[in-house]
Amino acid sequence: EAELAMLRYHDSPEEYLLIAQGNLANSYQRLGRAEAALNMYRDVYSGRLRIFGEEHRDTLMAANNYANFLIELQHYAEAKSLLRKLAPAAQRVLGESEQLKFVLRMIYARALYMAPRATADDLREAVKILTETARAARRVLGGAHPRALAIEESLR
Repeated sequence: EAELAMLRYHDSPEEYLLIAQGNLANSYQRLGRAEAALNMYRDVYSGRLRIFGEEHRDTLMAANNYANFLIELQHYAEAKSLLRKLAPAAQRVLGESEQLKFVLRMIYARALYMAPRATADDLREAVKILTETARAARRVLGGAHPRALAIEESLR
């Protein structure tokens, strides 16, 4: 919090503020301060979206962090909406071998299948996404890579 206050006091570029806010959100999350972490993750995502636009890797990374925490808090509908909106940009921006692309797809599938009111269509879509993503991750990263293994585990 002190670092963020210092950056604000010195009128640092917004990009530096967003980095500090992201670090602070991670700390709040680890300390169990869920509401503060959620607000901070949302602010970081909104700030990156405003500065860089939707089709930028930093924006997609901020969306990943925000959506992942939404799922941790069981806000599945909000996570699903965010990730569904960003999917086309991720497809355009991220290369075939980008791990972030695999992670965003895995998180979206989790938002689909973990929701208490998940429909049969949601479950089918989640299985389809995870199957395709697991296949691509094995091909690009190798079957023993931790990310490929995590995607495989999500299928179970």
